[in-house]
Amino acid sequence: MKAELANLDSHTPMMRQYLTMKAQHPDMLLFYRMGDFYELFYDDAKKASELLGISLTARGKSGGNPIPMAGIPYHSVEGYLAKLVQLGQSAAICEQVGDPATSKGPVERKVVRLITPGTLTDEALLQENQDNLLAAVYSFKERFGYATLDLASGRFVVSELENLESLEAELQRTKPAELLYSEDFSEMMLIGSQAGARRRPEWEFDYDTGLKMLLDQFGTRDLIGFGVGDARLSIQAAGCLMQYVKDTQKSALPHINAITRFNQTESIILDAATRRNLELTQNLSGGFENTLSSVLDSTATPMGSRMLKRWIHQPLTDHNYIRSRQSAVTEMIDCNLYDELHEQLKILGDIERIMARLALRTARPRDFARLRQALETLPTIQHLLEDAESSHINNLKTYLGEFTTETQLLQKAIVDNPPMLIRDGGVIREGYNAELDEWRALSEGATSYLEQLELREKESTGIATLKVGYNRVHGYYIEVSKGQSNNVPLSYQRRQTLKNTERYITPELKEYEEKVLSSQGKALTLEKQLWEQLFDLILPRLHELQQFAKAASELDVLSCFAERAEMLNYNCPELVNDTGIHIDAGRHPVVEQVSETPFIANPVTLNSQRKMLIVTGPNMGGKSTYMRQTALITLMAHIGCFVPVENAQIGPVDRIFTRIGASDDLASGRSTFMVEMTETANILHNATANSLVLMDEIGRGTSTYDGLSLAWSAAEYLAQKLDAMTLFATHYFELTQLPETLPNVVNVHLDAVEHDDTIAFMHAVQEGAASKSYGLQVAALAGVPNVVIKTAKQKLHMLESRDHEVGRPQQQDLSLSFNEPNLTPELEEVQTMLERITPDDLTPKQALELIYSLKKTLLSS
Repeated sequence: MKAELANLDSHTPMMRQYLTMKAQHPDMLLFYRMGDFYELFYDDAKKASELLGISLTARGKSGGNPIPMAGIPYHSVEGYLAKLVQLGQSAAICEQVGDPATSKGPVERKVVRLITPGTLTDEALLQENQDNLLAAVYSFKERFGYATLDLASGRFVVSELENLESLEAELQRTKPAELLYSEDFSEMMLIGSQAGARRRPEWEFDYDTGLKMLLDQFGTRDLIGFGVGDARLSIQAAGCLMQYVKDTQKSALPHINAITRFNQTESIILDAATRRNLELTQNLSGGFENTLSSVLDSTATPMGSRMLKRWIHQPLTDHNYIRSRQSAVTEMIDCNLYDELHEQLKILGDIERIMARLALRTARPRDFARLRQALETLPTIQHLLEDAESSHINNLKTYLGEFTTETQLLQKAIVDNPPMLIRDGGVIREGYNAELDEWRALSEGATSYLEQLELREKESTGIATLKVGYNRVHGYYIEVSKGQSNNVPLSYQRRQTLKNTERYITPELKEYEEKVLSSQGKALTLEKQLWEQLFDLILPRLHELQQFAKAASELDVLSCFAERAEMLNYNCPELVNDTGIHIDAGRHPVVEQVSETPFIANPVTLNSQRKMLIVTGPNMGGKSTYMRQTALITLMAHIGCFVPVENAQIGPVDRIFTRIGASDDLASGRSTFMVEMTETANILHNATANSLVLMDEIGRGTSTYDGLSLAWSAAEYLAQKLDAMTLFATHYFELTQLPETLPNVVNVHLDAVEHDDTIAFMHAVQEGAASKSYGLQVAALAGVPNVVIKTAKQKLHMLESRDHEVGRPQQQDLSLSFNEPNLTPELEEVQTMLERITPDDLTPKQALELIYSLKKTLLSS
């Protein structure tokens, strides 16, 4: 492509036009409109042919060389664009904007929209149940500003992140379709594999420029009212994001009218590993089945489904607000309201995204028809809620609004079943505009006129087979068979010769043709003007319509919670002020739905006297399920959802951590054990007394005594130093000695029954430690050859005998203290010497002398 751009004069005028626009969008596929096709040329044609599976051809020559070309019909472009977006590819759409009849040389064209993965609003390109986010990140001194925008709804959120782990958690929570980062961004290891990562110039992250752009967008003097006035790094990220959206959309963005700050203190913090391990909205294989959201989601609308997923990833810490959600769900159940509400909400469809397309003026006729249908349904929804006592429902009811004028406008203006596009007209209802009705009457009167003309011509010519017809290419005509062509009057002028017929035109028919075609053109032009006016009439209520969509989405989620509670036997958890979690007969919300056998419910009790449960039992016994269900029940309780328990009291929770499963990160050069230790370190650094920690099989990735020592010390640190609420699953039976020295640690186990060489898992949690791990029995169930099992039994007997003879490691050998150590006088002297020095001020000789001095002091001890 560079060679073609270097010498534009050697190309045809059309190719010069194409290459000039391509130079403005070098990283995108340029879809160049030519008649009924979008064409791609040169490298774009080759790439599109490969990505889309379309034929690669050639179009003559330009500059002396054949031009590679590939094309697609304009009417099916959305399907091809959807495929490109899924592949992470962007596209520029170039349309004809000039009049071919008056153009000298190539018709005027310009790029009217840019299609990138993070800036989609078209219904055909979006997944209806998933947010589609554009994100931007900016870093300074190991702190990060992070901004996300859902262009399809106008939801604009920023956050200030204190470390790399928080950024990783945000990326895992939001899963942006496209991520903008500055040229000097330092943490490429984290975002290098991110889909849609796009480097932007440093100046786009300039603070002053970004602040001005946001103030202009929101029409305010400062950002203090949005709570982001002091979020400097976030403003820099948001400014770049806003600039990118303006560049791609090439239109006003009135639906982006506010910015929100995501405050981590208002929600339970979930790190990236926890979000993955709990399989909240995506399973470990990358799919969406068998996740928490797949079980909870019985929403009526796509916008409700998307809100539910956001709630799942943002469990709240404010007990009062959660209780208000619970009261709304309770009332919907008690009044049997959720069924009727669900049916009415279903009619609303996805008005949230319709509002965005309306704001961008890309809405289609059927979007207006759906909006009309939603507004017509609104009074019924309000009537259903008129006797509600819940303050939460009544608050949402006020945001539903009243849109009588807009409803009547759309009823009067839009036909019942409008076509997909405004291009060919037929969208504006008869009676809406008198002038349009007049032009249409003239145009549509052609049918009766042609019938009368045909009868009259048959009588005057005596040709019984004469027909009057019309086609788009040749217009109106009188058709006569060739055998009768000698009988036509002299006033007939031949228009077209076919195999068996001749077609003619008369002065009268020609005059009528011009009159009708003129009226059709005028009717279509006027209809398009009226169509544009509809946007102007609806847009003043855009903000209220967005609030209507948001309130309807929340009602949808709450009615979904009510339905799930009734259908799946969930109960309302009690939120208490004392730290702890008490669950009677808890169940795993996902496993119980996919299990072919009845799920065994189990209790959990964590409180100030019982902060850590050492969970033992066989593999396949249900330890991981038991731990995960505790975390999921806790999370569900903090989004206002009822939970799969008989009874539950849950205290304040600030974080949920999980260290479950084995995985490596080869791309970052981290082994399975390194990943395990990194996640463990994150937990030990950040957990508090109000954190829920799940630790599964710590230390299994290294040698036995290394692993046992690490597991022991981590468990003791969590229980003694951090006092965190912890479920600690292990196969190291030595850890079951911890309750003997730590009063807040308790043993529990999942039971199993052994019969001969087989094992039956009871999946029931019992107090106390397990008697054995049943590893060989589980191996046999897995199909390990009998000879291997037999040899393993012999080896196990030998090892157990040896350990019995030499003595197993005792509790006092492993017990650790996390108090400050007592230093000898010599070590105190060394510490004092080190505290007094400034390493940067030492010369190499002084540093060497200091090492000798320190060594001499230590050797004297």
